[in-house]
Amino acid sequence: MYMRTLKAALVSSAMMVSAAQAQQVVEWWDFLGGGDGVRMKSLIEQFNAEHAGEIQINATTLEWGVPFYTKVQTSAAVGEGPDIMTYHASRIPLAVSQNTLTQITADDLAAMGLSPDSFAAATWDAVNVDGATYAIPFDTHPIVLYYNKDMLAASGLIGEDGLPTGLNGIENFNAAMQTLRDNGAQYGIAQVTADGGFAFRTIYSLLCQQNGEIGGDGNWFPGDSPQKLENAVQLIADWVAAGHNPSYTDYPATVALFTTGAAPFMINGVWEVPTMSDLYDQGNLFEWGAIELPVFFDRPCTYADSHAFAIPNNAGSPQTPEEHAATLEVIRWMADNSLFWATAGHIPANVAVTETPEYQMMQPQATYAVLTANSVFDPKSVHAGVASALFEAAGNAFTAAMNGEIDAASAVAEMKAEMDGL
Repeated sequence: MYMRTLKAALVSSAMMVSAAQAQQVVEWWDFLGGGDGVRMKSLIEQFNAEHAGEIQINATTLEWGVPFYTKVQTSAAVGEGPDIMTYHASRIPLAVSQNTLTQITADDLAAMGLSPDSFAAATWDAVNVDGATYAIPFDTHPIVLYYNKDMLAASGLIGEDGLPTGLNGIENFNAAMQTLRDNGAQYGIAQVTADGGFAFRTIYSLLCQQNGEIGGDGNWFPGDSPQKLENAVQLIADWVAAGHNPSYTDYPATVALFTTGAAPFMINGVWEVPTMSDLYDQGNLFEWGAIELPVFFDRPCTYADSHAFAIPNNAGSPQTPEEHAATLEVIRWMADNSLFWATAGHIPANVAVTETPEYQMMQPQATYAVLTANSVFDPKSVHAGVASALFEAAGNAFTAAMNGEIDAASAVAEMKAEMDGL
């Protein structure tokens, strides 16, 4: 009896050792803080629970921005990067130039059950450089126009569909802001004006609405794009001059102006949706919503970026077939389960998710998801992307212009000179 019990124990122990050896550990790095970080940790916990004994994500969160990308570059160069990491699509061209990322092949896509058609065209294009794929998009995160539905309704600016009406066109939008101010609003809109780098998301959107573009090295603002960029900067400067938008307003102040009812409109990223949802659920916010930016100029267009999943090119330490398969399973699962990620305000990149009834009932996310067909991403340059020279140059040039310290033409010339000098 004792021998049978001992033998059973030894067999059980051997099986546990074998299972432990079979489990793949996927080393994961991300830069996600706040509500994004909370939601991603929840997704990782769910993945690990569903893949217990098979795959385990070992996650590390690092500092957002330049520190993150510098660590990725240096770690990959010596073969010590993770198996998978979050990456901004806008930073991929620089990473490719540094040989930091591993290509995602057609076989990889097939293994994950994904294809280019799984994503909005602009979002998919953003993760490709010179015909090669270097990441899988997880979301599209644009800027949007937040609105105080109660104040708009009182001013006759809510249509029969329950959405804002009469906002397209500069004159119409200005008239709407004036009506709202006449009816008690302190300001018409809260747009960041103390940081030209952040405001560049709005300015770039307005440039695109005029069919202007940002090129790249040696040809940053082709054709009549400088004039169109000037028009974009001037629009915000005019809001400030008219008293519609307060001058030298930083990011936290814009959120405060909107949530206190001082400004019935706010231009900000979709990542502020959880802030609004939480305040509303607590009974501390009015009826609110968010839509894609109005068409101020010629056509709808809104700036966006994408959180994507990338695999570092770890020098001298490539993934084994088993490690690679586990990494692809992580990406596949995240893409398929990105509905929860949408609660952070982001638009899931996988169109199979945004087409579900569950997502279509999610508001205001489903309302502004249409902008993925009208989005513009950063130009594909090593000098573009979040926390890049492009945004720094915009910050240096446009802050003073938005606040009437210099004229828009001078600001555009300053930015162009700075970019041309790179």
